Parts: sequence; structure tokens; C-alpha cells
Amino acid sequence: MQTLSDILTPGRTVCRATGGSKKRLFETIARLISEDQQALSYTEVFTQLIARERLGSTGLGKGIAIPHCRIDNCPRPLGSLLTLEEAIDFEAPDGEPVDLLFVLLVPEEAQQVHLDILSHIAGLFRQDAFCQSLRQAEDAAALYATATTWTN
Repeated sequence: MQTLSDILTPGRTVCRATGGSKKRLFETIARLISEDQQALSYTEVFTQLIARERLGSTGLGKGIAIPHCRIDNCPRPLGSLLTLEEAIDFEAPDGEPVDLLFVLLVPEEAQQVHLDILSHIAGLFRQDAFCQSLRQAEDAAALYATATTWTN
């Protein structure tokens, strides 16, 4: 089973990002990932995240969302972790705006891996203490350290 430290990097961890809207946030995420991963274009990442979100919100509730998609050129499972300066509407089931996101991209053919990692991430984000620790992070380094060393 892959852990967050297997799929997340400090460069794809952002503390207190500006969001504004779901579309603007996906633009930020696509830029972040395409700059970090040369194999993935901004347009491809943005388009796939939007396409997945049109199928139904990836907002879980309690201010958390896990946008995810499969992408042809994705070399391996990749994650990006963001806290937002101001929560945005994500059409979550509880109606609460989102301020904590984990974005997951996986290779197109990695269906079971995709489901396994999503399940693991969702399990972490169901833990109130984990989410509270992430939200209290002062900067990206602290956010990354908290996410990748969590043991509960």
C-alpha cells in the first residue's frame, strides 16, 4: 500500500493557497503539477480534473475534498496537498465550504491502485485529529511533514 510520502512531494504541498472558486483552484493545481511533472501538461491536468468533477463533487464534507482522476501520461500515482486561505464552495454533501484538499492523479490503467489509494486517503481524512493538524500547519514544510509522518 502506498503512503502519502510515496505520492506527495514538498513541491506539490501548498499551505494557505488562494482559491476563489473551484475552477480557479483547479487552474492552480494544474499549474503546480505540470510545473513539477514535465510529462503532464497544464491543459491535460486541468481538463481531467474538471471532467471528473462534472461526474459529481469530490467534496467529502467537513471542509475536505479529494479531487482525483486518471491521466494517460501520468508516470505513477501523484498527490498534491493544499490548505486554502479561504474556504470555497465545493458542492460537498454537507454543504460546507472546503479548505483542505488532497489531489490524486494516477495512470489511466491503474484502476485498482487508484481505488486503493483513494480509500487510504479518505481514511486519513476521516480522522478529525489529522485534519486539525493539517489545518494548523504554519507553512508548506510543516504541512508536508504532518501529512507524511502521521501514524494514527
